[in-house]
Amino acid sequence: MRCGLPLTMFALLLGAASAHAQGNMPTYPVEDQQPVAAQPAKPTRAPVKQAAPATPVAPIPAPRPAAATPATPEPAKPQQAKAEPPKIEPPKSQPANLAAIKSDAVPPSSGVFAGVSFGERLKIQSALLWAGDYTGAVNGEDPMLTAIKNFQKRSKTKVTGVLTAEERARLVAANSDREQEFGWNVVLDPATGIRIGLPAKMVPYAREAARGTRWSSKHGEVQVETFRIKEPALKLSELFEREKKEPATRKVEYSALRDDGMIVSGMQGLKRFSVRAKVRDGEVRGFTMLYDQAMEGIVAPVMVAMASAFTPFPERTAPFAALSKSVEYGNGIVVSARGHIVTDRKLAEGCQVILAAGLGDADRIADDKEKGLALLRVYGPRKVTPLALPADSARPSDLTLIGIPDPKEQDAPRKLTEIKARLAEANAIELRQPVPMAGFSGAAALDAQGRFVGMTEMRNAVLASLEPTLPPVRLVPAAAIRDFLAAHRIEAPQAPAADARAALVRIICVRK
Repeated sequence: MRCGLPLTMFALLLGAASAHAQGNMPTYPVEDQQPVAAQPAKPTRAPVKQAAPATPVAPIPAPRPAAATPATPEPAKPQQAKAEPPKIEPPKSQPANLAAIKSDAVPPSSGVFAGVSFGERLKIQSALLWAGDYTGAVNGEDPMLTAIKNFQKRSKTKVTGVLTAEERARLVAANSDREQEFGWNVVLDPATGIRIGLPAKMVPYAREAARGTRWSSKHGEVQVETFRIKEPALKLSELFEREKKEPATRKVEYSALRDDGMIVSGMQGLKRFSVRAKVRDGEVRGFTMLYDQAMEGIVAPVMVAMASAFTPFPERTAPFAALSKSVEYGNGIVVSARGHIVTDRKLAEGCQVILAAGLGDADRIADDKEKGLALLRVYGPRKVTPLALPADSARPSDLTLIGIPDPKEQDAPRKLTEIKARLAEANAIELRQPVPMAGFSGAAALDAQGRFVGMTEMRNAVLASLEPTLPPVRLVPAAAIRDFLAAHRIEAPQAPAADARAALVRIICVRK
């Protein structure tokens, strides 16, 4: 019994020392073993996370049940908890992100560009055309749907025909790069109705040509000229042979004639040339490009993009090419017996002289940039019967545009031309047939019953414009015209009132 008590005391002291030593050990063994413990935990981490989302550190000690000390969770500091979510969260958040992208994409059933702003739509189209993804319709589907699928194949992404938000952003960025480098823009030539891609920085000078429009560099190193030949008796084969021989300095290196089109290219003096044209319903539309042989390395990729963008009979709209014309023609609508005429603001801008055909000189007395309207007035003796603007009516879907076209199309100052169209979103006017629109700014728009519903406003392509992108041909509603006139105290016409056809007059703007 005397030696038992000292032995007991010795045992207790030995146990306390051992416990004290164990209490200081977890600092380094936990860190050394943690990677080993984390590896088998990976397959089971996501289920544990879903079962207990409020305790993200719980999976760390799970593989080590033996370390049952309060200090065990502490080594899994916030640093470890923060590092885990990027490994676990992407699989959980990815479906939500994909759903958001899909909801922002364009449903094929509602058109490839449904829900996409007009400005973004034009940039996407331009990028697809530059890249050569636009190859025309396949099996009767929308050509732009085919182009989107070609882009997705080329990008090695899922081919759906539906652009995701990320894909749209890539195309817009690519188009912006081309705009800055070349001034690349896809435009409609109002003189011929051709949609064409133009490197505006290479060919900044634009003027009328015999059968279309000519763009060129300052000294003519690069030239692009559109043409439209409306001669039903002319055969494409005849034009093909003529283009190979005229002018006499041409030396053809490649030529191809198909049922609906032709290509001729080679040397013309010291310049390379290329002619492309297509025919439909007895009408030939095409363009010729000339450039110095020394510039081939620069111009060749642009030529490929232009060939891709060339659409002689386009079904989709694009901004109209801006032309430096000394004399421009359009339409005006007589709105008062005192000689007031309303017209497209752009048409009456920067004119030294404005003429209203058959009525004499006109003064520009007011305009409204937001509405796109200008107010003119002719003075002196006149015989006019103004248009009575109707009260608000239902928004039409089908339109007939009535106007006096450019003299190149029709020299008679009073003979009217009708163009069938439809009214789309943002008051955009989309033509039902690809026809030239030269001279149709300020034309009247009628509904299916022949009632006046508004005026056409035509907008040119402007690179780096700060203005919001608007449709190339836009309807200015009758209500907007009525408000514009009321703001300038123009009285409503008294009976008798003319219909829109009788109230139309050709407007001629003479610039420097």
